[in-house]
Amino acid sequence: MEPIIWEGSTLKLLDQRLLPGEIKYLSCTTVEEVAEAIQKMVVRGAPAIGIAASFGLVLGAKEHGARCRFSDLQEMALKLKNTRPTAVNLAWALERLLAVAEEIKDGQAMVNALEEEAGALFKEDLAINKAIGENGAALLSPDTILLTHCN
Repeated sequence: MEPIIWEGSTLKLLDQRLLPGEIKYLSCTTVEEVAEAIQKMVVRGAPAIGIAASFGLVLGAKEHGARCRFSDLQEMALKLKNTRPTAVNLAWALERLLAVAEEIKDGQAMVNALEEEAGALFKEDLAINKAIGENGAALLSPDTILLTHCN
């Protein structure tokens, strides 16, 4: 089960409010939809919130296309940050994307760079999560019952 699926023009988020009883994805195609999903806690867990926000910024940049300006990105990033103001990973991920875009003057090149950086952030997070799981699994016996808290 994938909590986040990026399809290039659609971000699919596993609706964690419905777990464990139901597996359902919310499809987002705009920065506003991603912001609402974060605010309504469709996506949970600090890293996942940051990844979702990153792809939300990409969706917003894609809406602007070649006309995208850095000031547009700053405005969209602020909208996303305000959905969960205390979410450190959310702000960190958006700042990372803004830093990549800041020096790029061409709108379409900016969009492409943002998508590439959001994808890199996502891959990094998957690798970290896999390493955590592998290291943690080595500490548990096969009959261990484990309770997780707060995603």
